[in-house]
Amino acid sequence: MKRAAGLWIDHRKAVVVFISDDGEESKEIESDMEKHTRFSGGSRSEQGGGEDQQDRQYIGHLNTYYDEVIAQLRDAESILLFGPGEAKGELEKRLANKGLGGRIVGIETVDKMTDRQIAAKVRQHFRK
Repeated sequence: MKRAAGLWIDHRKAVVVFISDDGEESKEIESDMEKHTRFSGGSRSEQGGGEDQQDRQYIGHLNTYYDEVIAQLRDAESILLFGPGEAKGELEKRLANKGLGGRIVGIETVDKMTDRQIAAKVRQHFRK
């Protein structure tokens, strides 16, 4: 078996489980991000753009987080992405932009999971 990776991800943390002939290894990556506040109503751009600046900081922080996750996945030949929200789709686009999109073997929406549940799901997927 080649090196495979399963990744549970949301905007706050990622859990990567690597499976190979040598065994299994897990890593957790924290985004250190506060929950993103969405504003309703009109634009504040005429009032100084506080919301725009906050959105740019949030997006910049996400990009740094995703780059850190991608760095962990570089040597995986197969990647399974799963998680509860938008992060898995956002990461899929970034992986494709970095030339790694062809390694994605599946994308699934799942709810919150414990680290043991994540590892079991990855084992089940790749050890068929």
